[in-house]
Amino acid sequence: MGRFILTIGLILVLHLSTAQSSDPLNHQELETQKILARYRPNIEAGLQWLAKNQSRDGHWDVPPGGSHPIPMTALAGMALLCEGSTMTQGKYSKEIELAVEYLLSRVTKKTGLIGRADDQREQQRYMYGHGFATMFLAQVYGEEPDGARRKELEKVLTAAVLFIGKAQTNLGGWGYVSAADGTDFDEGSVTITQLQALRACKNAGIPVPKEIIDNAGKYLQKSSVAANKTGNPLTEEAGVTYSLRGGGGGGIRPPLTAAGICCMFSSGEYHNDLALKWINYCQKYIPVDKTGRDSFGHWEYTHLYYAQVMYVLGEDRHGKMRPDLVKRENEGEKKLLLKWSRYREIVFEYLANKQSPDGSWNSGAVGPVYSTALHLIIMQLDKANLPIYQR
Repeated sequence: MGRFILTIGLILVLHLSTAQSSDPLNHQELETQKILARYRPNIEAGLQWLAKNQSRDGHWDVPPGGSHPIPMTALAGMALLCEGSTMTQGKYSKEIELAVEYLLSRVTKKTGLIGRADDQREQQRYMYGHGFATMFLAQVYGEEPDGARRKELEKVLTAAVLFIGKAQTNLGGWGYVSAADGTDFDEGSVTITQLQALRACKNAGIPVPKEIIDNAGKYLQKSSVAANKTGNPLTEEAGVTYSLRGGGGGGIRPPLTAAGICCMFSSGEYHNDLALKWINYCQKYIPVDKTGRDSFGHWEYTHLYYAQVMYVLGEDRHGKMRPDLVKRENEGEKKLLLKWSRYREIVFEYLANKQSPDGSWNSGAVGPVYSTALHLIIMQLDKANLPIYQR
């Protein structure tokens, strides 16, 4: 009898082991862990570089001259949060706390702006800083256990949301400065920044007026221009232009189109027809290869958002949106579907090869803090430590 029970037990163990090993989700998780292990030295070197190059008062900036301290501090802080550290625990808790304290010290209490409208270091781009800082502080707020500091963050974030609302243009977008300071000028990338900030606040439980987001959504829809009318809803292409008030500003911008998809996904719209048109456009016009080809001059910005799109698509969402491509792949055509694993394999190797010996990246015009922070965010999406970057 005992031998019979032992035999049955072994059969069950083997059955469960076989079932687990053949489970595609388990396989994907195993591959993710392999990728994180493979690139852990690159990620850790980048994080250490950021930590070593933080100023004593907690900020990062763009040298020489120390420009853009608010957005650089927020983006570097986001990269450290992606590692898994918080303001109270983890390897980079001290650096995160210093960054939070710096941003809180820069709040203009009268308006709610995180920054100063007359700060020349922001080079008349203070809405970028406000948006990124609001997003960063919203992530911190969600993990803050200290009651007094949590109340302070809640107060700052509530005021920050109201400032974003007041800064919104009549067309529903945002410009480099507030609508009042910028004569109602709007610009796509700033609009995306504010939308992600609002989404982060809403996720954290900060009240966000529905009309602000609704008007911004309408802005993006109006900013979308058809690129290829095929007559087939699965293959139509469209993209986002630079400025709605400016009449498009030179046509469709692939980076803004990728960012627009992120906003769609953040709001839970995975089956939106417009999102599919934007994905079709980005698939054609955003190169993904190991040379880092970039025909529009903003590789870091483009892939900060395109990587998020790929991550949310995962392994099967694109196939659900494009069953025609699934059929073609099944018939032998190669790699037609957008998959995070395919994107990750190419882009992570490219980033590892571009990293400097000191751990930083400096492949763009904005400087090493910007490049390093954005690349680290991309390479740590799989850790899923921040709500704003989760599937």
